[in-house]
Amino acid sequence: MDYRVEQIDRVIQNAVRVMEDSKMQVFEICEAARRELTSLGQELEKVLQDTSETIDKVDRLERDYRLSRIRLTEVSRDFVRFTEQDIKTAYEKATQLQLELMVFREKESYLKVRRDELQGRVRNVEISIERAENIGSQMNVVLDYLSGDLNQVTRILESAKNRQVIGLKIILAQEEERRRMAREIHDGPAQSLANLVLRTEIAERMLNTQDLEIVRSELIDLKTQVRMGLEEIRKIIFNLRPMALDDLGLVPTLRKFVQDFEDRTTIRSVFENTGKEKRISTAMEAAMFRLVQEAFNNALKHAEPTFMSLGIIYWEETIVLTIKDNGRGFHVDLVEARAKEHSQFGLTGMKERVDLLQGTILIESAVGQGTTITIQVPIKPELREELDHNGE
Repeated sequence: MDYRVEQIDRVIQNAVRVMEDSKMQVFEICEAARRELTSLGQELEKVLQDTSETIDKVDRLERDYRLSRIRLTEVSRDFVRFTEQDIKTAYEKATQLQLELMVFREKESYLKVRRDELQGRVRNVEISIERAENIGSQMNVVLDYLSGDLNQVTRILESAKNRQVIGLKIILAQEEERRRMAREIHDGPAQSLANLVLRTEIAERMLNTQDLEIVRSELIDLKTQVRMGLEEIRKIIFNLRPMALDDLGLVPTLRKFVQDFEDRTTIRSVFENTGKEKRISTAMEAAMFRLVQEAFNNALKHAEPTFMSLGIIYWEETIVLTIKDNGRGFHVDLVEARAKEHSQFGLTGMKERVDLLQGTILIESAVGQGTTITIQVPIKPELREELDHNGE
């Protein structure tokens, strides 16, 4: 046993050294990306300022050019009041303004293209930083795992190897969920707020034009964008933890989820429940809600369905979930093999969650015939006793 522990110790120490070196390289890449992001941000700020000033300049030149054209028309028609020199002066001024307007319009177009290019580069660098941070976070998880007490690691390896793997996957799944949340906030509310700031600055400049109709239209558009941003934030909050799950239970939450899914995607969706609902542990309710959420999102992403249904049946000691869609369908064996090979968290993740609940999952599908997922989860007697005790 000691010899085996010594061997495992050598392997773990080598792995720790490699991971620490890789972590340092990832950190250096992340720092370089942050410096690049700072530089791009400064350049973008300068371009935004130049763009704003150029837009104002173009607006002034367009107004002056229109006035000069009017002036040229007036002096050209009245030969009594105006001399030939007056006409020449008016013509030269109109021509000069026209040329200057063309130059600044070209500058405005260039600045807008440069602005869009810089914004795209900023987004790409932010994505790179996010990925590097996620990799570093995952490395920390692995390093903490490898740096634990060796005797304890050996005992776990001998007594609960599968539990180890599942635990690590849960940690990685949590990191993936945090990454998804950050991406949703960055791509949704954060972008909307940045756009609102820019549009507010435009509206503020418009106040100087004394054209209240244009300002009113801009403010109406801003109000619409604020409402859309608020709706995105509410969706993110609901996806994090539906409050109805704690207040009302699993059935009302699933009914609302199906209705919201139909409203959001325009895919006809129905919900049916059979039997008397039983309140189970909040952890089990949350896990079952995530299973339904994952199944619906997978169908939306891959199956292109026009109809989906969710059924939940309460038996005395089990709960049965049935999710159906009329989408494209697939070869179950091929998809499962591909998911395992590439470590994807779709169907494989659903099966692991069901295993944690000590339940069973059956996936039936064929190309062109839709998909049916049946999940059966036991209601543990000890959980019912605990709930009954808490309710007294």
